[in-house]
Amino acid sequence: MHALAQGIAYIPALLVVWSAAAFLISYLTAVVLGHVEPFVPYISDTGTTPPESAIFGFMISITSILGTFTMYARYKILQKQNEVAAFVPHWFNVMALMVGVLGSIGMVIVATFQEGSVPVIHDTGALITFLSGVFYILLQSIISYRSCPEWNSRRLCHVRMAISLVSLAALIPMIACSALVFFSYREWQPRTKDSKVQVASAVCEWIVAFGFVLYFLTYIQEFKKAEIKITTELHDGTR
Repeated sequence: MHALAQGIAYIPALLVVWSAAAFLISYLTAVVLGHVEPFVPYISDTGTTPPESAIFGFMISITSILGTFTMYARYKILQKQNEVAAFVPHWFNVMALMVGVLGSIGMVIVATFQEGSVPVIHDTGALITFLSGVFYILLQSIISYRSCPEWNSRRLCHVRMAISLVSLAALIPMIACSALVFFSYREWQPRTKDSKVQVASAVCEWIVAFGFVLYFLTYIQEFKKAEIKITTELHDGTR
């Protein structure tokens, strides 16, 4: 707890705890109420039927806000580090932030347009979230290597890149399998694991989702060394 009180380490820590809870609480609720199968359901299926749909929508929306705040804080930290010793172009840092924000927007779409009501929009939001998320952590891994060893260790760089590559490796079959599953259903219904394609799709989905959670967990060490200050300036105006 003392470590989380240092600097702004509480920001990624809160994101990690909240996002993990969002997935697990909706999953447990759906399983206990018999709305999904216990064995690797699709993440979206755990947040489709009330009451877990309300829990899922609320917690995912908050996750997107926390994620955006965390990524912006990371952007500002890199900006300040780059002033000390330039290691990455400013446009690259901005691009990484924009990609991350796009992923957060996708999460809002997922939370707002639930799969049971508007599956096409929901799945589009999920695709945006996963694609942008994996691209974001890949970009951040590249930045980490560029800033090593001044601002982080080589070991941390390897861990981040490993998480990124595993997430990317899971993303490709996830999209392919999800497309096959999506086009096999003319009307939405809770999808059952009646084929290897569906099992692979669901497993890869969970791997990518918790890949994001683990990646943000690696931010804690760096955020311990940073502080955010809010300043207010008043300018003369018309009275």
